[in-house]
Amino acid sequence: MPRIKAITTGSVPSFLDVVLNFAESEKTSSLETQDTWLAQLKAKRGGRLVLYGDDTWLKLFPNMFARADGTSSFFVSDFTEVDLNVTRNVPAELKNDDWNALVLHYLGLDHIGHKSGPNSPHMFPKQVEMDGIVESIYHTLEGDRHRESTLLVLCGDHGMNEAGNHGGSSEGETSPALLFISPKLRSISRELECPISVPNGTFGYYQKVEQADIVPTLAALLGFPIPKNNLGVAIPSLLLLLTTEDKIRIMEQNVKQFVRVLQEMFPRISFNANIQADACVDSSNDGLRLACLWSRRQTLDHWERPQDEHSEDAGLRMNFLRTAQGMISSSASNYSIKKLYCGIIIVAAVAMWISGSSAPVLLKQEEVGLWFTLMVVAYGAMMFASSYVEEEHHFWYLMASAWFWWLGMKYDGGAANAITGDGRSGHSRSHNGLWSIISPAVPLIIMRVSRAWNQTGQKHAGELDIARGWLQAHNFFLWFFVCIVYTVVGKNMRPEGQAPVARWVSSMFAALLSLAAMTFKVAFTMADAPELLRGLPVPQLDILKSPDLTTQARAVFVGILVFCLGVYPSGQMAFSSARPEGAHAKRQKQWLHTRNEPVTAHLESLHAVLTLFLITQSRVTNIPLFALFELQMRAIASMNLSSSELSLTSIILQNTSFFAFGGSNSISSIDLANGYNGQLGWANMVDICNDDTLSPVWE
Repeated sequence: MPRIKAITTGSVPSFLDVVLNFAESEKTSSLETQDTWLAQLKAKRGGRLVLYGDDTWLKLFPNMFARADGTSSFFVSDFTEVDLNVTRNVPAELKNDDWNALVLHYLGLDHIGHKSGPNSPHMFPKQVEMDGIVESIYHTLEGDRHRESTLLVLCGDHGMNEAGNHGGSSEGETSPALLFISPKLRSISRELECPISVPNGTFGYYQKVEQADIVPTLAALLGFPIPKNNLGVAIPSLLLLLTTEDKIRIMEQNVKQFVRVLQEMFPRISFNANIQADACVDSSNDGLRLACLWSRRQTLDHWERPQDEHSEDAGLRMNFLRTAQGMISSSASNYSIKKLYCGIIIVAAVAMWISGSSAPVLLKQEEVGLWFTLMVVAYGAMMFASSYVEEEHHFWYLMASAWFWWLGMKYDGGAANAITGDGRSGHSRSHNGLWSIISPAVPLIIMRVSRAWNQTGQKHAGELDIARGWLQAHNFFLWFFVCIVYTVVGKNMRPEGQAPVARWVSSMFAALLSLAAMTFKVAFTMADAPELLRGLPVPQLDILKSPDLTTQARAVFVGILVFCLGVYPSGQMAFSSARPEGAHAKRQKQWLHTRNEPVTAHLESLHAVLTLFLITQSRVTNIPLFALFELQMRAIASMNLSSSELSLTSIILQNTSFFAFGGSNSISSIDLANGYNGQLGWANMVDICNDDTLSPVWE
C-alpha cells in the first residue's frame, strides 16, 4: 500500500502508512480524497479507468474504476491463478477504446519472492511469462492505429532482498524496475543501448529516478495537471517528446509546486523575496539554502521568457528541484536532536532508578547478577548503532554461547532433583550415566545448529542455511524429523496419573489431534511449497486436499480447544478422585512440589498442547527446531539450575529462538503466511501468531 501511494500521488509514504498496510481497512487506507493521477484522468471528459489484479487498488480507490476484477493477495502460495485472472482480461480490453487508463497489477512474482526468494526455481519461468505478456501488449499497440499513442508503464512497486522480502533499506529492496514503452518513444531512444548489459553489483541501468517521479512525468506526457501533493520531478529524458515551450511549462509548474510545499514547511522564510548573497554563504539551514537557490534562479534576466532547456536557467531549475526533493523526502527521518537527547536522559534516569532498586537483589545473586548486569549494559550500548540493531542476533547467540559455557563449567552433575530425558526426578550422576556427562554440552551444540537454521539480519539474509538449503535438498530427513516432533508432542499431551478410562480417552484424543495437525501441515505444504514434497509419494497424498485447508486448520484449533476444556479437566478430576483419602497435610504439600507427581505432569501436558498450536502456525522447515528445543530444555533441566539462573536462561533463549525461526529487526522479515491459518480473508484484529512471534512464547 505505501508504494502504491507513492506511485499514484507522488508523495513520500510515512511509517504510519506501513502500519496501516497491516491494519488494512476501507477507511484507514483509502486515498479516495487525495489528488492522484487516477483522479486527474477520471476528471477529464469521458474519463474511465479499468483495473485487473491486486484488489488493494479497490480499497485505496473505491468507486474509481468503471470496470474491475480484483485479485486477493491473501494466498501468498498462489503463483499462477493470481496472474491468469489478470491476463485473461487483457486481449478484450486492448480492443476496447472506452478507457483512459488500464491498470494491471500482477502478484505472482511478489508471491514467489516471499515464499522462496529471488533465486527460486519458480522465478525465471514467471519472468519469462511476464516478458511474453509485455511483448504481446506492445505488438498490439504497434498494430492498432487507435493505440499508437498509448503509453505502457512497466514498474514494480518494490524490490526484494536476497531472502525475497521487502520493507528494508537494501539496494535490492529499494531499486524496483521502471520502463516506459510506446511506439512514439522510438524517436528519442535510438541512441540507447538495447539490450543493455547487466551492471555489476548495482541495479542502475539507463538512469536512476525516484519512484515519485512517475507522477509528474505521466502528467507531462498525458496532459493533465500535476497532483498537488506530488514530490516527484518530471524525468527530463522523457520530456524530449514535447516542444520547448511545453517542457518549460511543465518544469515551471513542477518548480512552483515545490515552492508552495517549501513555504508551508518553512513559514518564516520567504521564497518570493530576493535574499542577500551574504546570507547564503555557508548556510546550515535547509530552508534558507533552498531559498537562496530559488532567489538566484529568480534574478536571471530571462525570467518569464521561453528559454532553451540547456540554458543556465534550466540547470538552476533542475538543481533546485532535486535539492528540494531530497530535503523534503528525508525530512521524515530528520529528528530533533534536542528531543532525542531528552529522551536518552529520561531513559537513563529511569534505568538508574531501576538499577538502584534492583541492586540489592542482583548483589544477592552474585554471578547471575553480574551476568545480567553485563548483558543489559552491553545490549543498551548496542542500540546506539543501526548496524548492531540490524545484526542483533549475533549479540544473543554470543551471549547464549558464553552463558551455556559458564553453566557447563559450573555444572557438577550431582543434583539430587535432576530431571532426565523421561521427565522423572531423583537421579544422581551415577544413575544418569552418559546423559549427565553430555548434557552440559547439549545446549551449546543445539545453539550452534539453531544459529545456522535460518540466516537473518541484513548482511547474510539470502545465504543458504539449513532450512532453505540442506532440508530442501534432503526433504526425506525434513519429514522424518517432522514425524518425530508430532509423535513426541502427541505422547507428551497425555497427562500422567489418570484413571485407566480417562487415560485411554486422552491418549486416543491426543493421537488423533496430532495426526490431524500433521495432516493439515502436509496439505498446507502441498499448496504452499510443493517442492518440499518432491520425491515423496505425492499421488497418495492427494486425498489430503479434501477438505480444504481452512476447514482442516479450524478442525485442529477446535480440537486443541476441546482438549484444553474437556479432556484435560477430566484428567484432573480423575486424578483428584483417585487420591487416597485422609492423606497427611505434609504429604499434600510434598505432592504439590514434587516434579514427578501428576500436577507437574498436567502442566507438561498443557505445554505440549501449546507446542502443537505453535507447530501448526510454523513453517514446516522450522518444525524440527521444536525437537531441538525440547532436547535443550531437558538438558538444562538436568543441571538443576537455581531460579535466578533459570530466569536468565529463559530471557536469553526467548531472543535466540526468535532469530532461529528467521525473525529480525527488519519489518521485511515478517512472515504472515502461517498467521492466517483457518481464515478466509484479512482480519482487522491483532490475532496473528506465527513463527516470527511464537518462539518467545515456547521458551
